[in-house]
Amino acid sequence: MKKGIHPEEYRLVAFKDMSNDHVFITRSTADTKETIDVDGTNYPLVKIEISSESHPFYTGKMKLVDSAGRIDKFKNKYKKHLKK
Repeated sequence: MKKGIHPEEYRLVAFKDMSNDHVFITRSTADTKETIDVDGTNYPLVKIEISSESHPFYTGKMKLVDSAGRIDKFKNKYKKHLKK
């Protein structure tokens, strides 16, 4: 393995699944400005859209995601390019 290419300062970071508020803590180098209190300890917070707690592959349940808003935002943003 090459020396000096891997980060050296891993720290405990809380990842929060925004679809169901599930929080899990793992070591990471992810940069973040927000923090969260978990069991009396303050951790840097990284917000994620989906995790194993909400992904249909792991849960076995299909979840309806409101993607219409995202599609409309995309169409409005690129309206002049889509008319061709």
